[in-house]
Amino acid sequence: MTGASQTNEGGRFMGTRLTLDLWHPNCWACESTDDVDGGVIAHAIYDGPDGSVDQTVRGLFTAYGETTDEVEDLLAIIQDSRLTGEVKELQERFDYAGQSTTPGNVAREFFLDYDPGDMVCPTLLSHGFVHNAPCRIEGGRESWQVVFSGTRDQVEPELDAVREEAGADIEVASITSFDTPLNDKRWRMDSLTDTQREVFEHARERGYYQWPRGVSTRELASELEVSKTTLLEHLRKAESKLLDPESN
Repeated sequence: MTGASQTNEGGRFMGTRLTLDLWHPNCWACESTDDVDGGVIAHAIYDGPDGSVDQTVRGLFTAYGETTDEVEDLLAIIQDSRLTGEVKELQERFDYAGQSTTPGNVAREFFLDYDPGDMVCPTLLSHGFVHNAPCRIEGGRESWQVVFSGTRDQVEPELDAVREEAGADIEVASITSFDTPLNDKRWRMDSLTDTQREVFEHARERGYYQWPRGVSTRELASELEVSKTTLLEHLRKAESKLLDPESN
Protein backbone atom coordinates (compact mmCIF):
# COMPACT_ATOMS: atom_id res chain seq x y z
CA MET A 1 0.00 0.00 0.00
CA THR A 2 1.47 3.33 -1.05
CA GLY A 3 -1.15 5.63 0.45
CA ALA A 4 0.64 6.11 3.77
CA SER A 5 -0.92 7.82 6.77
CA GLN A 6 -0.35 11.58 6.83
CA THR A 7 0.14 13.90 9.80
CA ASN A 8 0.46 17.65 9.98
CA GLU A 9 2.41 19.82 12.36
CA GLY A 10 -0.52 20.03 14.75
CA GLY A 11 -0.32 16.31 15.43
CA ARG A 12 -3.46 15.37 13.53
CA PHE A 13 -4.26 12.36 11.34
CA MET A 14 -5.14 13.43 7.80
CA GLY A 15 -7.16 11.32 5.41
CA THR A 16 -9.72 11.31 2.63
CA ARG A 17 -13.24 9.91 2.43
CA LEU A 18 -14.58 8.85 -0.94
CA THR A 19 -17.62 7.30 -2.52
CA LEU A 20 -16.50 5.18 -5.49
CA ASP A 21 -18.82 4.21 -8.33
CA LEU A 22 -17.24 1.19 -10.00
CA TRP A 23 -17.58 -1.82 -12.25
CA HIS A 24 -15.16 -4.71 -12.45
CA PRO A 25 -15.10 -7.92 -14.51
CA ASN A 26 -16.39 -11.28 -13.28
CA CYS A 27 -18.62 -9.63 -10.68
CA TRP A 28 -21.80 -11.65 -10.16
CA ALA A 29 -23.54 -8.70 -8.47
CA CYS A 30 -22.78 -6.26 -11.31
CA GLU A 31 -23.91 -8.77 -13.92
CA SER A 32 -27.05 -9.78 -12.00
CA THR A 33 -28.28 -6.22 -11.44
CA ASP A 34 -27.35 -4.88 -14.88
CA ASP A 35 -30.70 -5.34 -16.65
CA VAL A 36 -33.18 -5.74 -13.79
CA ASP A 37 -34.76 -3.55 -11.14
CA GLY A 38 -33.71 -3.80 -7.54
CA GLY A 39 -30.26 -4.22 -6.11
CA VAL A 40 -27.94 -5.92 -3.66
CA ILE A 41 -26.26 -4.79 -0.43
CA ALA A 42 -23.07 -6.62 0.57
CA HIS A 43 -22.67 -6.77 4.35
CA ALA A 44 -19.84 -9.14 5.25
CA ILE A 45 -17.52 -11.80 3.82
CA TYR A 46 -16.40 -14.95 5.62
CA ASP A 47 -14.16 -17.90 4.84
CA GLY A 48 -15.75 -20.60 2.70
CA PRO A 49 -17.71 -23.47 4.28
CA ASP A 50 -14.62 -25.68 4.39
CA GLY A 51 -12.62 -23.05 6.29
CA SER A 52 -10.00 -22.77 3.56
CA VAL A 53 -8.58 -19.52 2.24
CA ASP A 54 -8.04 -20.58 -1.37
CA GLN A 55 -11.38 -22.06 -2.39
CA THR A 56 -14.58 -20.03 -1.98
CA VAL A 57 -15.71 -17.25 0.32
CA ARG A 58 -19.19 -16.86 1.74
CA GLY A 59 -20.88 -13.47 1.76
CA LEU A 60 -23.94 -12.11 3.54
CA PHE A 61 -26.15 -10.03 1.27
CA THR A 62 -29.54 -8.34 1.01
CA ALA A 63 -31.53 -8.38 -2.22
CA TYR A 64 -34.05 -5.54 -2.38
CA GLY A 65 -36.68 -4.12 -4.71
CA GLU A 66 -40.04 -2.41 -4.89
CA THR A 67 -42.05 -5.64 -5.25
CA THR A 68 -41.74 -9.28 -4.29
CA ASP A 69 -41.56 -10.23 -7.99
CA GLU A 70 -38.58 -7.90 -8.53
CA VAL A 71 -36.66 -9.47 -5.67
CA GLU A 72 -37.53 -13.04 -6.69
CA ASP A 73 -36.45 -12.33 -10.28
CA LEU A 74 -33.16 -10.89 -9.03
CA LEU A 75 -32.51 -13.88 -6.75
CA ALA A 76 -33.22 -16.26 -9.65
CA ILE A 77 -30.68 -14.44 -11.84
CA ILE A 78 -28.09 -14.59 -9.05
CA GLN A 79 -28.75 -18.31 -8.58
CA ASP A 80 -28.28 -18.94 -12.31
CA SER A 81 -25.05 -16.93 -12.56
CA ARG A 82 -21.97 -18.84 -13.75
CA LEU A 83 -20.05 -17.01 -11.01
CA THR A 84 -22.02 -18.12 -7.95
CA GLY A 85 -22.90 -21.10 -5.84
CA GLU A 86 -26.25 -21.79 -4.25
CA VAL A 87 -28.35 -18.91 -2.90
CA LYS A 88 -29.19 -19.74 0.71
CA GLU A 89 -31.91 -17.46 2.03
CA LEU A 90 -32.24 -16.64 5.71
CA GLN A 91 -35.60 -17.36 7.28
CA GLU A 92 -35.51 -14.17 9.34
CA ARG A 93 -34.04 -10.73 8.78
CA PHE A 94 -30.40 -10.47 9.83
CA ASP A 95 -29.82 -7.79 12.48
CA TYR A 96 -26.60 -6.30 11.08
CA ALA A 97 -25.06 -3.72 13.42
CA GLY A 98 -25.03 -0.24 11.95
CA GLN A 99 -27.10 -1.26 8.92
CA SER A 100 -28.80 1.67 7.24
CA THR A 101 -32.42 1.49 6.10
CA THR A 102 -32.70 -0.96 3.21
CA PRO A 103 -33.93 0.64 -0.04
CA GLY A 104 -37.17 -0.55 -1.62
CA ASN A 105 -40.26 -2.12 -0.11
CA VAL A 106 -39.11 -5.76 -0.14
CA ALA A 107 -35.82 -7.18 1.16
CA ARG A 108 -34.48 -10.73 1.49
CA GLU A 109 -31.21 -11.74 3.16
CA PHE A 110 -29.09 -14.57 1.79
CA PHE A 111 -25.70 -16.26 1.98
CA LEU A 112 -23.77 -16.90 -1.22
CA ASP A 113 -20.50 -18.70 -1.99
CA TYR A 114 -18.24 -17.44 -4.77
CA ASP A 115 -14.63 -17.25 -5.96
CA PRO A 116 -12.51 -14.76 -3.94
CA GLY A 117 -10.49 -14.13 -7.08
CA ASP A 118 -13.51 -12.28 -8.49
CA MET A 119 -13.46 -9.70 -5.68
CA VAL A 120 -12.19 -6.12 -6.10
CA CYS A 121 -11.98 -5.45 -2.35
CA PRO A 122 -8.43 -6.89 -1.90
CA THR A 123 -7.11 -4.68 -4.70
CA LEU A 124 -8.73 -1.58 -3.20
CA LEU A 125 -7.34 -2.46 0.22
CA SER A 126 -3.81 -3.02 -1.11
CA HIS A 127 -3.83 0.55 -2.40
CA GLY A 128 -5.04 2.14 0.81
CA PHE A 129 -8.83 2.23 0.27
CA VAL A 130 -10.56 0.75 3.34
CA HIS A 131 -14.33 0.29 3.04
CA ASN A 132 -16.31 1.56 6.02
CA ALA A 133 -19.90 0.82 5.03
CA PRO A 134 -21.82 -1.97 3.28
CA CYS A 135 -21.37 -1.95 -0.49
CA ARG A 136 -24.47 -1.25 -2.59
CA ILE A 137 -24.90 -2.64 -6.12
CA GLU A 138 -27.52 -1.35 -8.56
CA GLY A 139 -27.79 -1.12 -12.33
CA GLY A 140 -24.60 -3.08 -12.86
CA ARG A 141 -22.45 -0.73 -10.73
CA GLU A 142 -21.06 -0.95 -7.20
CA SER A 143 -21.05 1.96 -4.74
CA TRP A 144 -18.21 1.84 -2.22
CA GLN A 145 -17.76 4.19 0.73
CA VAL A 146 -14.06 4.13 1.62
CA VAL A 147 -11.48 5.87 3.76
CA PHE A 148 -8.11 6.55 2.11
CA SER A 149 -5.14 7.00 4.41
CA GLY A 150 -3.62 9.81 2.44
CA THR A 151 -4.27 13.18 0.83
CA ARG A 152 -6.29 14.09 -2.23
CA ASP A 153 -3.31 14.33 -4.54
CA GLN A 154 -2.50 10.67 -3.81
CA VAL A 155 -5.98 9.40 -4.65
CA GLU A 156 -5.90 9.33 -8.46
CA PRO A 157 -2.51 7.57 -8.80
CA GLU A 158 -3.72 4.81 -6.48
CA LEU A 159 -7.08 4.56 -8.25
CA ASP A 160 -5.26 4.29 -11.59
CA ALA A 161 -3.31 1.35 -10.17
CA VAL A 162 -6.55 -0.32 -9.03
CA ARG A 163 -8.07 0.26 -12.48
CA GLU A 164 -5.10 -1.39 -14.16
CA GLU A 165 -4.74 -4.33 -11.79
CA ALA A 166 -8.46 -5.16 -11.52
CA GLY A 167 -9.54 -4.13 -15.03
CA ALA A 168 -12.06 -1.88 -13.29
CA ASP A 169 -13.96 1.20 -14.36
CA ILE A 170 -13.93 3.58 -11.38
CA GLU A 171 -15.45 7.03 -10.97
CA VAL A 172 -15.21 9.21 -7.85
CA ALA A 173 -18.78 10.10 -6.87
CA SER A 174 -17.77 12.20 -3.86
CA ILE A 175 -14.61 13.14 -2.00
CA THR A 176 -13.93 14.97 1.27
CA SER A 177 -10.81 15.46 3.37
CA PHE A 178 -10.67 15.18 7.14
CA ASP A 179 -8.17 15.44 9.94
CA THR A 180 -8.41 14.08 13.47
CA PRO A 181 -6.20 14.64 16.55
CA LEU A 182 -3.74 11.78 16.91
CA ASN A 183 -4.55 11.63 20.62
CA ASP A 184 -8.22 11.09 19.79
CA LYS A 185 -9.14 7.60 21.00
CA ARG A 186 -10.88 6.93 17.71
CA TRP A 187 -7.48 6.44 16.05
CA ARG A 188 -5.72 4.63 18.89
CA MET A 189 -5.46 0.99 19.89
CA ASP A 190 -6.44 1.93 23.43
CA SER A 191 -9.98 2.42 22.20
CA LEU A 192 -10.15 -1.40 22.15
CA THR A 193 -10.84 -3.64 25.11
CA ASP A 194 -8.02 -5.92 26.22
CA THR A 195 -9.68 -8.89 24.52
CA GLN A 196 -10.35 -7.01 21.28
CA ARG A 197 -6.74 -5.80 21.16
CA GLU A 198 -5.38 -9.30 21.81
CA VAL A 199 -7.54 -10.88 19.11
CA PHE A 200 -6.87 -8.11 16.57
CA GLU A 201 -3.10 -8.10 17.11
CA HIS A 202 -2.90 -11.90 16.90
CA ALA A 203 -4.93 -11.89 13.67
CA ARG A 204 -2.69 -9.22 12.17
CA GLU A 205 0.51 -11.03 13.17
CA ARG A 206 -0.76 -14.30 11.67
CA GLY A 207 -1.52 -12.69 8.31
CA TYR A 208 -5.32 -12.56 8.56
CA TYR A 209 -5.37 -9.13 6.90
CA GLN A 210 -3.02 -10.09 4.09
CA TRP A 211 -4.32 -11.23 0.71
CA PRO A 212 -4.55 -14.08 0.27
CA ARG A 213 -5.11 -14.63 3.96
CA GLY A 214 -2.33 -16.38 5.79
CA VAL A 215 -4.70 -18.02 8.25
CA SER A 216 -8.37 -18.94 8.42
CA THR A 217 -10.83 -17.81 11.08
CA ARG A 218 -11.13 -21.44 12.18
CA GLU A 219 -7.38 -21.63 12.82
CA LEU A 220 -7.37 -18.30 14.66
CA ALA A 221 -10.24 -19.39 16.88
CA SER A 222 -8.41 -22.62 17.73
CA GLU A 223 -5.18 -20.78 18.56
CA LEU A 224 -7.01 -18.33 20.83
CA GLU A 225 -9.19 -21.10 22.32
CA VAL A 226 -12.47 -19.38 21.51
CA SER A 227 -15.36 -20.24 19.21
CA LYS A 228 -15.33 -18.98 15.63
CA THR A 229 -18.43 -16.88 16.37
CA THR A 230 -16.73 -15.22 19.36
CA LEU A 231 -13.58 -14.56 17.34
CA LEU A 232 -15.52 -12.86 14.53
CA GLU A 233 -17.46 -10.75 17.04
CA HIS A 234 -14.23 -9.45 18.62
CA LEU A 235 -12.66 -8.77 15.21
CA ARG A 236 -15.69 -6.88 13.89
CA LYS A 237 -15.90 -4.69 16.97
CA ALA A 238 -12.17 -3.94 16.81
CA GLU A 239 -12.30 -3.19 13.08
CA SER A 240 -15.30 -0.90 13.59
CA LYS A 241 -13.46 1.15 16.23
CA LEU A 242 -10.23 1.37 14.26
CA LEU A 243 -11.55 1.89 10.73
CA ASP A 244 -14.74 3.88 11.21
CA PRO A 245 -14.13 6.83 13.53
CA GLU A 246 -17.77 7.95 13.42
CA SER A 247 -18.88 4.67 15.00
CA ASN A 248 -17.19 5.45 18.35
